[in-house]
Amino acid sequence: MKQKSIAVVGAAETTKLGKIPDLSVIGLNADAALNALAEAGLRPSDIDGVATAGIAPEELAYYLGITPTWADGTNVGGCSFMLHVRHAAAAISEGLATTILVTHGESGRSGVGANALVRTPSSLRGQFETPYGASGPATMFTIPVLRYLKTYGLTEEDLAWVAVIQREWAARNPRASFRDPITVDDVLNSPMIAWPFRKLMCCLVTDGGGALILTSADRATDFPHKPVYILGTGESVAAPLISQMEDFTSSKAFRVSGKKAFDEAGISHADVDHLMIYDAFAHLPFYGLEDLGFCKPGEAAGLSRTATPRLLLGGRKVASCRSTLTAAAFPTCTRACMACTPCRRACARCAASRRPRYRGRRSRSATASAAGSPRPARLSSRTKRNPVSPAAVQQQVGRPERRRRALQSFDLRDRACAMESLRVWGARPDTPCLCTRYPGNDLYHTIY
Repeated sequence: MKQKSIAVVGAAETTKLGKIPDLSVIGLNADAALNALAEAGLRPSDIDGVATAGIAPEELAYYLGITPTWADGTNVGGCSFMLHVRHAAAAISEGLATTILVTHGESGRSGVGANALVRTPSSLRGQFETPYGASGPATMFTIPVLRYLKTYGLTEEDLAWVAVIQREWAARNPRASFRDPITVDDVLNSPMIAWPFRKLMCCLVTDGGGALILTSADRATDFPHKPVYILGTGESVAAPLISQMEDFTSSKAFRVSGKKAFDEAGISHADVDHLMIYDAFAHLPFYGLEDLGFCKPGEAAGLSRTATPRLLLGGRKVASCRSTLTAAAFPTCTRACMACTPCRRACARCAASRRPRYRGRRSRSATASAAGSPRPARLSSRTKRNPVSPAAVQQQVGRPERRRRALQSFDLRDRACAMESLRVWGARPDTPCLCTRYPGNDLYHTIY
């Protein structure tokens, strides 16, 4: 894929996040999709490619009244949706589709319409992990994190600091579930889940979803909002079992995918001042920072002790407005499938209007802008003459959607909330954003 040849032109979350008992999994997918379509000024009939996981792509296409020429149902866990973005970029580049919708919805808390997760005794995990008590991330991650702590001489307190900083980030996010500040003692006094993880070090299980719309760069400026161009992507796979990781203190697949993304984007670490690391559990930012090359092995924990919402890396300020999954409302944990959310927020940040917050020397990242051309986006003639309202989008959805009365009201305040989040985070909108996913047991993926 050539740099900036593909753009994200629509990005949205579900209207509500947290606890949504009145929407099923497919309803959450549709809610996020319709919000993204409305933001992009599109109808379902304008989409010719779909990608999703958790539900089948044919279910999504049928539910929204879409007839796709390209579909992707790749499901490799929490990073599936970043993988979809990479696949969608390739499909658009090859002419397999022109406008692709990537969605995710998960009823992790309410369990409405959720597929049961079944591990058969004959599977690798069923044979070699489940019999020994490993049943989910909180119990599977214990082996690598204990090895990491011992190798680098760290303690439970070092993990607790990550949760404290995550909550500080969540406090600046108007859509987070928990925004009250916590201390290291609060974390260490929270209930023990599986040594060394305590409750406040673990990921939430919630309801929600997200959606992205991608198209070619030559069409990107025809949409209502400033497009976000993709600089580079990377992917790799690792051992299918946590217990079989090549190195418990590092992820080979994370390193491979990160290097690929940097090489494809043509930038260096010095060009990145906005870093988003999937941090469902307290130790994962350590792996992300180190395996992506932002610090040396064993140094990430030291950073967390002085980290505020402005991480100091080598004298550089790196805005790490991460997904803060231990405090924010995203449907993750045992089925960590919310990569659409960090992607969506990264896109919102990159597309945000310039704000005169930085009076010092400009970062080199201005020369490798993920936001692309400074020229403002223009509306196409079709969009100017026929602005698409949320009601018009909904009329295109078809009979199955009309049965979902819960989706009859559109509330796109999530975009305003995201913009406010970016304002208080202080992230610069004209610099590359690195968004990563670390599910732990199947595939790792990075995208700019």
